[in-house]
Amino acid sequence: MSATSHNADERPMLMAPTYAPHIIDLVRSRWDDKGDAVVVSYPDANDEWVDVTAKDARLQVDNVAKGLIAAGVAPGDRVAILSRTRWEWTVADLAIMTAGAVPVPIYDTSSVSQIQWICEDAGVSIVIAESAAHAERAHAVREQNTNPLSQVLVIEDGAMETLAAQGASVTDAELEARLATVTHDTLATIMYTSGTTGNPKGVELTQFSYVRHIDGMVTEMHDIVFEEDASTVLFLTLAHSLARLVQHILLSTGMRIGYCPDSSKLVKLIGTYHPTLLLAVPRVFEKVYNGAEQKAAAGGKVKIFRWAAKQSIDYSRALDAPGGPSAMLKARHAIADRLVLSKIRQTLGGRAHWAVSGSAPLGERLGHFYRGLGLTVLEGYGLTETNAASHVNRTDLAKIGTVGPPLPGLEVRIAEDGEVLMRGEQLFRGYHRNPEATADAVIDGWLHTGDLGHQDDDGYLTITGRKKEIIVTAGGKNVAPAELEDRIRAYALVSQCVVVGDAQPFISALITLDAEALPGWLKGKGWDPMTTAEAAQDPRIQGRIQKAIDRANVHVSRAESVRVYRILDEDLTIENGYLTPSLKVKRGRVLADFAPVIDGIYQGKHLH
Repeated sequence: MSATSHNADERPMLMAPTYAPHIIDLVRSRWDDKGDAVVVSYPDANDEWVDVTAKDARLQVDNVAKGLIAAGVAPGDRVAILSRTRWEWTVADLAIMTAGAVPVPIYDTSSVSQIQWICEDAGVSIVIAESAAHAERAHAVREQNTNPLSQVLVIEDGAMETLAAQGASVTDAELEARLATVTHDTLATIMYTSGTTGNPKGVELTQFSYVRHIDGMVTEMHDIVFEEDASTVLFLTLAHSLARLVQHILLSTGMRIGYCPDSSKLVKLIGTYHPTLLLAVPRVFEKVYNGAEQKAAAGGKVKIFRWAAKQSIDYSRALDAPGGPSAMLKARHAIADRLVLSKIRQTLGGRAHWAVSGSAPLGERLGHFYRGLGLTVLEGYGLTETNAASHVNRTDLAKIGTVGPPLPGLEVRIAEDGEVLMRGEQLFRGYHRNPEATADAVIDGWLHTGDLGHQDDDGYLTITGRKKEIIVTAGGKNVAPAELEDRIRAYALVSQCVVVGDAQPFISALITLDAEALPGWLKGKGWDPMTTAEAAQDPRIQGRIQKAIDRANVHVSRAESVRVYRILDEDLTIENGYLTPSLKVKRGRVLADFAPVIDGIYQGKHLH
């Protein structure tokens, strides 16, 4: 290991800090302070916002917790949540913990076999499912009689109301006695990673991991979470560790949360909720940009859009330069704002000026574009094993292209081979029922992340790729595919990109087209409509993809550049098994299933 090391919390500490005993204490304290103030909203059948006050929110959680106790849920029991992101998900999450039990999130897109694995591995006794379709999958698991699953409750069939009614016989004193069994050492949750290979591993996180992490993050993000009338629209799946952590942070600070169960309605709901903070993955920011460009193209104003985008990017870059933007650039930026940038701000609700992005690199171009229009995207990084977040850029210094410095309580070291290692107070307790995997991941107290990166003098981390995904060409060149893939995927027509070339003479890429973006893109060009399969064979489309690849190749050496590509007939999606629920490509499966296509590339067939 190298000596490159940055401690996240080097300030002298006069006395040991006192942390809340558990998540519920943090949330209750805030809700008790807020009283009749609105803390949560959710859309009704007409997409009109329904407000929930802090007082009512606590009452709902306590009543459902009592219902769980009445239903026989004991301290330490495992209760799964199989649902999209919605207010009832959060009620269930908090109620399960209040009852002294352990919530086990399951991705709502999970198959019967995936649900079965998690229920068996975690020992789940009850599943709280969202809809009849979710319940059907859970019942299929229950009928196999190979696990302890005994009950499936359905949110859309009134499960929360039924639990609340059943809990009427449980007194407040009984509820408080149950909650008193929860301590720092209590297991807060088992989060199953969406793993790109094999069965997911259950990451055990304690109550202390959360309360310690929330304390540090609130301190570092104080300007955002305690801004006057602060709010956000939560749409990322709460089965993912990042959305789950952010949910607890926002609940404990009282920031208003608007829940968006249907991501297809996200832009509409953002437009009516007017959030100050956006939490998203890079793909969302890419789609907003590409959608605005297509709209401009359809109206014959694509040149104006691109000029305005350039001014936004140039203006943001100049903010980091000595002396800042010139008077001329400020004038051009003001015109660009009036013509284009202000309209995109309105699309994002008109009030959003902070965003947090994780799960994949945003890219320097988009980072500067959004900051130039008034939305500073703070990129972050972390693993489920680090309780979702280990790094995030700060409001007082956001370095675009990095994932920021470590959060309080975490220490980072870069190994000699470039792997990012971490240790700290909020790391996971271990993998559930898998001590061998835990021993492989944590060596001498240091979590081996599997990610490659480097730190600057301020401790700001840049992730350069995955250790296991490094491609070694026949010429011995080590290539990290992530940077190329991100740059190529930024093109409006590209949905997914998988760079290949292990043990081959050159680098190539498998490309899929974005079916949602294609119609608007074609209309903007004045071209006839076509399917993605037809577009894949169209020489004009192939030429545009080649230009996107050429632009990406400029940023790498000749040996690392994509020389040949193929457009696949189908996209890589969660539904067809090529993406994890957190939208990571299952590279091994792609390489196996599309081996004939890859072989064809290196046998010189159908070169573009």
